[in-house]
Amino acid sequence: MYQGIGIGVVIPARNEAEHLPGVLAGIPSFVDKVVVVDDGSTDGTGDLAGDAELVRLNGEGVGAAIDSGHQHLLEIMDTDFISVVMAGDGQMDPVDMEDLIEPIVNRKAHHVKGERLDRAGKMPIYRRVGTFILSILTTLACGQNIRDPQCGYTATSSQVLKSWNWEKSWKGYGYPNWWLMGLSERGWRIAHVPVKAIYEGQRSGIKVSTFLPKVALMLLIGLHNRIFRNTLNNPSLALVITWATYIAGWIYNPLLFVVTHISDRIHVSSILRDANENTR
Repeated sequence: MYQGIGIGVVIPARNEAEHLPGVLAGIPSFVDKVVVVDDGSTDGTGDLAGDAELVRLNGEGVGAAIDSGHQHLLEIMDTDFISVVMAGDGQMDPVDMEDLIEPIVNRKAHHVKGERLDRAGKMPIYRRVGTFILSILTTLACGQNIRDPQCGYTATSSQVLKSWNWEKSWKGYGYPNWWLMGLSERGWRIAHVPVKAIYEGQRSGIKVSTFLPKVALMLLIGLHNRIFRNTLNNPSLALVITWATYIAGWIYNPLLFVVTHISDRIHVSSILRDANENTR
């Protein structure tokens, strides 16, 4: 428990036998439940879960693994809680977890994203370029600033998890971007907290040549779908301006797309929920 709030940790892991024991050993003492989701490992990763809850999948993807972990916590936690996602590869510092959950504990946010401010000197340059491009696209898709969308170190209130549509999700590496779009569409408040980037020989499973175009397309489609659904479910004057300038931008001047984005941001900010109301 942390200040009277339950804390659960979801650890998605695939072939992380080398790193998982260290990750588990570093889990803070205030954590109540740990769920390791072994997504089809062939190196015995799941056998190293120890006292943690273990969920086994058959190579369904990191997004599916995180979803399964969240849902497992919903089943086993008997009170409101915060679910923290922490990768099994050792790239996330457990010392940062307390800072990550604070905005939810203090009723300032429903979802908190880690932001690797020190990544520039540690992350390979091709990944930095990809992250920069995706940060722009994710910002557009969400209607608010998202500077490090690919950081998977997150904390989410159980209030969000209880209302989430688990039937529709993104199973692969674009999962953080998909999740952020869903949060923005539904008005959940997102906070950003600096976390350390750890790179000690771990190899990413992401192939940039296929990952970047696939996720970019998902974000562009998601942007249009979000605005369309918000027009139906949460209409506003800002959305009228968004649609008018969007259409005019295609017909007359692409510079009008700037106004489109600004009005979309105004709409997104107008539907934000009050984090003081049952935020956990």
